[in-house]
Amino acid sequence: MSKRILIPTDFSKNALNAIRYTIDLYAKLNCDFYFLNVFGFDKYTTNSLSIPEEGSAVFEQAKEDCEKNFVKLLDTLALHPENLKHNYYTESSYNFLSEAIHKIITEKDIDLVAMGTKGATGAKGVLFGSNTVMAMEKIRECPVLAIPEHVSFISPKEIVFPTNFKDVYKRSEFRYLIELAKMHNAEIAILHLEKNKELTESQLSNKQLLSSILSETAYQFHTLTEKNLGKGIQTFIESRESDMVSFINRKHFFFDNVFSRPLIKEIGYDSDVPILALH
Repeated sequence: MSKRILIPTDFSKNALNAIRYTIDLYAKLNCDFYFLNVFGFDKYTTNSLSIPEEGSAVFEQAKEDCEKNFVKLLDTLALHPENLKHNYYTESSYNFLSEAIHKIITEKDIDLVAMGTKGATGAKGVLFGSNTVMAMEKIRECPVLAIPEHVSFISPKEIVFPTNFKDVYKRSEFRYLIELAKMHNAEIAILHLEKNKELTESQLSNKQLLSSILSETAYQFHTLTEKNLGKGIQTFIESRESDMVSFINRKHFFFDNVFSRPLIKEIGYDSDVPILALH
């Protein structure tokens, strides 16, 4: 059965880079890629309370522009090394982006959402655009992969998974990460984030459970003593030249710290490391 991957695009260079990265990441699998463009989104969600009605001149012009851009996108991808395992589909919507994403996830039974970290209007010094932050925080049905603007695809050999061992993990939460690691023969670097050096009985139990869950793939435990989580993760990634960092998206204190906007900037700004939010 083909993996179904949704990639929102605003037809920017950053979005195209995210598409190419994801296509290369899943070169070995049968995949259906759905490219989503929400036209008229910027103009009609902040300055206006309504969206142009279908049939209106503004609506039809926006739809026509969207279709032309999709033709250009598919022509550009045709220059990419052809992969007979991959199929491309285009989806356009005049809905709000978050609603359009959720709708397609449901209708197409999407397995992964991949996004560039900036849009066409990305501001300098801002790692993740508001749309990417929204996706990582709000999408619960499937994992979200955020790809920094200038990252070039390299088959990942080490995926960093930061944890404080305070959660009782479920095997289902790691299914996607294990699949990705196996696909690229990557090792999972489990990074312990904790101020106290000694683990509690509960933490030791959770660590043992994590070992059991990851027994099918290569992994190693590492300890981070840096008090600043964002800086510590960034230093670890840079020192080891890791290829990706992954978190489990849970609504609790640790998650709120890791994915707060300032820390997202700390973790990833000036870094060429994609971030995978698991659910």
